[in-house]
Amino acid sequence: MTSGQLRYVDRKMLRSGYTTGSCATGASRAAAMMLLGEPIPTSVKIMTPRGIELTLDVLDPKVERDEQGTPVKASCAIRKDAGDDPDATHGALVYSTVSFDPSAEGVVIDGGTGVGRVTREGLNQPVGAAAINSTPRRMIEENVREVAAAHGCTAGLSVIISIPDGERLAAQTFNPHLGILGGISVLGTSGIVDPMSEAALARTTEAEISVIAASGARDLLVTLGNYGEDFATGVLGLTLERDHVTCSNLIGDTLTAAIEHHFERVLLIGHIGKLVKLGIGITNTHSHNGDGRIETLVSCALAVGAPLDALRRLAACVTTDAALVSLGQDGLLEPTLSELSDRIAYHLNHYVHDQLEVAYICFTDRGPYAGELFRSPDASTLEPLWKKDA
Repeated sequence: MTSGQLRYVDRKMLRSGYTTGSCATGASRAAAMMLLGEPIPTSVKIMTPRGIELTLDVLDPKVERDEQGTPVKASCAIRKDAGDDPDATHGALVYSTVSFDPSAEGVVIDGGTGVGRVTREGLNQPVGAAAINSTPRRMIEENVREVAAAHGCTAGLSVIISIPDGERLAAQTFNPHLGILGGISVLGTSGIVDPMSEAALARTTEAEISVIAASGARDLLVTLGNYGEDFATGVLGLTLERDHVTCSNLIGDTLTAAIEHHFERVLLIGHIGKLVKLGIGITNTHSHNGDGRIETLVSCALAVGAPLDALRRLAACVTTDAALVSLGQDGLLEPTLSELSDRIAYHLNHYVHDQLEVAYICFTDRGPYAGELFRSPDASTLEPLWKKDA
């Protein structure tokens, strides 16, 4: 890719990159070209599913020949460029080795060194298969077939994708948690890495939920981040070792995935700084989608009869913890949080349309009210499912 596209993300211009799937596709195309007698290329062009053409530099090309000098195996690498996305695989070399395989019909794709193997049900590929997802597999097969057709080649071809540093890099990803062992996944639905992509996080969370669903679980514990995990384990005494995902800001996407994978109940644990936004129906709580934390609390306090001077003091707060102190000093904390809880329940129920029971526990980790602030009535029924001694 000669130059990444620029996208305006969170008030910054950031450069797009390309996926491991695009790297594997480019390396496979170039290796097929070398195997079928073309000169060693310095670059290769591929078309991504998004319709963006990439020009990728070909690295470390090698051709093995038989005694007659005919190529029998060819390999090369493409270096992953994730653009400005904080991707663990940025800079990794993705290799493809293409060879003739008399026992194969068409193009057979597998993973080699550094490409993980699927060990649990519910992922994009079956148990035992290399973790090369369906879109990259299709891209690789189409490109190798296209090169073969151009040379009139009808022989079976073997394609082995390898990533020498993949096993080390996998430790920085969700792969071990998902049951993908021995390396990283070859991913990408569009071929392009969007910088700071929430879509990538949503796909990872959905994959985790899929794996949990495949185990037969129908109850799911969801925490919103490190604070939620610490509160769940340290204060509530819960275990996160089973049927648990962390959804960051993507509450709505996580609930949608839970519905799609036929979960029946979800227990959501989050800091008030995030959960308060559910009080006005915001299900992606990242700040770039807007704030509304204090405004929501002001609206709740107004609904329970707060006087004007108390509302003004509340509106002047810049954090939810400061707002809790203000409400407490004015004797409004309990009724305001009760109103907020009712609004959260309303918006969650409206979001899932009775297809899922969603319970919640809201807390703060600092200030005079550190600890649990409120919970939905059904949270007490779900909470024991994740007790460490359960």
